[in-house]
Amino acid sequence: MHWRALGGYKKAFKLEYLDTLTSVNNLRLVLLNQSKYKEAEVIHRQVLEIREKVLKLKHPDTLTSVNNFRLVLLN
Repeated sequence: MHWRALGGYKKAFKLEYLDTLTSVNNLRLVLLNQSKYKEAEVIHRQVLEIREKVLKLKHPDTLTSVNNFRLVLLN
């Protein structure tokens, strides 16, 4: 379902759209729960890069992404 939601957001909006980033983040969580760590890492790296570009490093969502990316790398 998250793949489907992400596909819809990508068609309707740019990847930089905040709801699209939320959808990508939700997909990352599913992949982590499925122990698909490499896939989750690739996807999360994209989210973090875009949030840093769009929201800047000091934004709370970007800082949350930094922390979440750390969690991905621990697995």
